[in-house]
Amino acid sequence: MTTSPTPPPQTAAPLLDLHALVAAVRRRRRLWSSLMLLGVLAGAAVAVVLPPAPTAVTKVLVAHQQDQPNDTGTLIRTDVELLGTTRIAGQALRSLGSAEEPEDFMADYRGTGLSNNLLQIEVTGGSDAEAVARAKALADAFVADHVRRIRQAAKAEADALLDQRDRMREELAKVNKAIGNQPGSDPKASARTESLFARRAELDSRIADFDQRAAEARTGTPRLIAGTQIVDEPRAVRHSLARAAVTDAAVGAVLGLVLGLAVAAVGAVVADRPVLRRQISAHLGVSVVAELRAAPRRRAVRWQRRRTRAAHERLVSSLARAVRESDESVSLLELGCARTTGLIALDLAGALAAEGPVVVVDGLPGEELAHGRRPEGATVVGAGRAEDLPASAYRLGVGSVAPGTAWTDLGRLGRRTVLVVRAGHGSAAWLHTVARQLVDQHIPVLGVVLVDPDPRDRTDGTLWDGADTALRGLHGGPARQNGTGRPPLGRPAEENGTDRPRTERPSMPAARFPDNDQGAR
Repeated sequence: MTTSPTPPPQTAAPLLDLHALVAAVRRRRRLWSSLMLLGVLAGAAVAVVLPPAPTAVTKVLVAHQQDQPNDTGTLIRTDVELLGTTRIAGQALRSLGSAEEPEDFMADYRGTGLSNNLLQIEVTGGSDAEAVARAKALADAFVADHVRRIRQAAKAEADALLDQRDRMREELAKVNKAIGNQPGSDPKASARTESLFARRAELDSRIADFDQRAAEARTGTPRLIAGTQIVDEPRAVRHSLARAAVTDAAVGAVLGLVLGLAVAAVGAVVADRPVLRRQISAHLGVSVVAELRAAPRRRAVRWQRRRTRAAHERLVSSLARAVRESDESVSLLELGCARTTGLIALDLAGALAAEGPVVVVDGLPGEELAHGRRPEGATVVGAGRAEDLPASAYRLGVGSVAPGTAWTDLGRLGRRTVLVVRAGHGSAAWLHTVARQLVDQHIPVLGVVLVDPDPRDRTDGTLWDGADTALRGLHGGPARQNGTGRPPLGRPAEENGTDRPRTERPSMPAARFPDNDQGAR
C-alpha cells in the first residue's frame, strides 16, 4: 500500500503577508500609475498656471567688528534676522516712496547667509524692474543701518574711554597740587613726595593709554564702514518655464506615486482579496489545476498569443477528458471572469461534439454565450430547460458563483464542477462562502482554473488532500457505475449507502498547465 507523504507542519499565518501585499499592490498598478500620471499633469499645470513672481537678487558684504576665523556663522545669522525687521523694511519703503506697510513688505523678501560675511537678499515684485528697485532700496537700507550701528558702537566706546581719561586727568591735577604743597626739609615729607611722584607717573601712563584706545576705536570705524558694501548689484532672476514645468512634474509624479502606492496598499489590506495561488487554494479548499492569462486589450505579439492559446488548448483537453471519464455532469462556475468561462465552455463543447451531441446549459448572468460562436453539434439552452435534456448527450453547465447567485440552482448545471476564478476578484470571506455553499449542495469541486494570475507568483496552489475529487483522481481510476464508488465532497460514506473506506492513493501535485516556456520545462 502506498501512503501519502507527511504534509509539512502548519505554521502560524503572519499578521501581514508581505508577498501577498506586494502582489496585490502590483496588480493595482493602474491605480497608482494613474495617480502618478495625474501628479505629473498637476505639477506641469501648476508651473504653467502659477508661474513664480518676478524676483531680484543682490549680495552684500558685511564687515563685523567681532569677526573671528572660527566663527560658526552666528554674526551673519544675526544680520539675516536684522534684515527681517520693520525698521529696515520701513527705511526701504521710505526710500521708494511707497505707502505699503512694513509688515507686508517683509513677506516679499528674505535673506540668506552664504558665508560668515556674505549676505544674499531676494526680493519679489510686480515686475522685474520693481523687484530690482526693491532689492536696491533694501540693500541700501541694510548697509546704512549697519554703518550707523558701527558708528554708534565706535562713538560709545570712544566716549567711554575719553571719560575715563578725563577722570584720570582730574586725579592727576590733584596729585600735582599735592606735590607742590609738600615741604622740602621734612624727611617724612620726602617719602610721601616720592609716592606722589609714582602715582603721577602711573596716571600719566593710563591717560596716554586711554587716548590711544580712543584713537584706535575711531580709526577702526572707517575700515568697517568701507568693508560693508553691495558686491553684486541687484539683478532680475530669469525663470525657465520648461525647467519649472519639469521640476514640478517630477515632484508631482513622486507625490502621486507615493499616494497611489499607499492607497493601493491600504485598499489591498482592507479588501482582503486573495491573489496568490496558495491563498486561493487554501480559501476554496481545492487545488489550482490550470492558469490562464487575461485577454489583452490591445493586439499582442505573436509569441504571446501562441503561448496563451496553447495554455487554453491544454486546459480544454484536460476538461474534455474529465467530462468523458465522469458518469455525472460537469459544470464550469465563474467568479469575476464570465467572458473567459464562456469561451472555455464553447471550446470544450466543440471538443466533445466530435464524439456525440453536446448540450451547454447557460446559467451565466446576461447573455455571455448568446453572442459567442457555437460549434457544430453543440446546443446552448437556458438553465430553465436543464431538466428536459436527453440523457445520451454530453451535458455541460456554465454558471456563476458571484454575489447574488441562486445556490440551489447550481445542482442543475452539474453534479461536479470546476471553478474559474479571477485572481484578486473575490474577497477571502466570499471564497469561504462559495466553498461552504458547494459543500452544502454536495457538489464536489474538481479544481480551480486561475485567470489572470500574478506573473511573479511562485507559491504552490496544490493541496495534499482532496485526491478523490481532483482532476488527477479522475484520470487514474475507472468511472463510477450504478451510483457506487467514492462519495461526493463533503458527504460521508454512510449517507451514500456504503461504509467502505476510501482507497488510499499517493498524493501527487495537481497537473498544472504551464502558460510559458519556463513552466513547460
